[in-house]
Amino acid sequence: MRYCLILLVASSILFQACSKDDLVYKPTEKIDAYNSYKEALEAFDRRDFFFASKKFSEAELNFTNVDLAAKSAIMSSFSLYGINFYAEAIENLERYLKTYPSDKNVIYAYYLIAIIHFEQIDDEKKDLKPLLEARKNIDLFIEKFPNSDYAIDLKFKKDLIINQLAAKEMYIAKHYISTQKWIPAINRLKLIVKKYERTIFIEEALHRLVEIHYHLGMKNEAKKYAKILGYNYNSSEWFERSYKVFDKNYDKVKRNLKENKEEKNNLFKKIIKMIKK
Repeated sequence: MRYCLILLVASSILFQACSKDDLVYKPTEKIDAYNSYKEALEAFDRRDFFFASKKFSEAELNFTNVDLAAKSAIMSSFSLYGINFYAEAIENLERYLKTYPSDKNVIYAYYLIAIIHFEQIDDEKKDLKPLLEARKNIDLFIEKFPNSDYAIDLKFKKDLIINQLAAKEMYIAKHYISTQKWIPAINRLKLIVKKYERTIFIEEALHRLVEIHYHLGMKNEAKKYAKILGYNYNSSEWFERSYKVFDKNYDKVKRNLKENKEEKNNLFKKIIKMIKK
């Protein structure tokens, strides 16, 4: 009964007031693309990005000039980025790249895609996917536009990403250490040594490898990593910590050396004082 009622209402809507004039197609009034673009720019300047995006899209659809349509499309994406509509901005940028692959402004599209992914990175304790996506898109940009000014900025951001990837590995390694899962911990630390040797985590990774291998009775392995740490970073805090693993009297020796140095300094001061008399 209810189904019949729905059909009856639908039929009424379809056929009511169907005069001859209603059946004739009437095209809507053509939108002035230049006016839409002008309104979009004004909205963009006053940071009304939502309205700007809408008007730029409207301009794109109505421009007969391909270059202006492409420009409108990318400006719409920038507007979406301005209100943190990241997913919509990326979708729009990807459509732009497919629709206008030869446009002179494609560099800005690739750059904005990389930046959007970079800005969605969380700390090393959270999801790894945004880090990997950001790195992939930054690498893509650097490969396509290696000599651009934007490449310099993205290379710096890539270094930050690599540090965060190393931090993620270190965070996981420490978790394994805390639960005494030595093999997974060693594998994570070795990964840092192999893939992230230029990050700030390399020294700590080497030290942790010294500690774990020494704890497991694998002293030759521990010495191997200690030598690497000592050769490359012999003035670091982590080298001192590794030295203590092998020499339990290290703090006492260090304290004695400091005291001897102070005694020498005092002696020199006394001699200089005597000479000046």
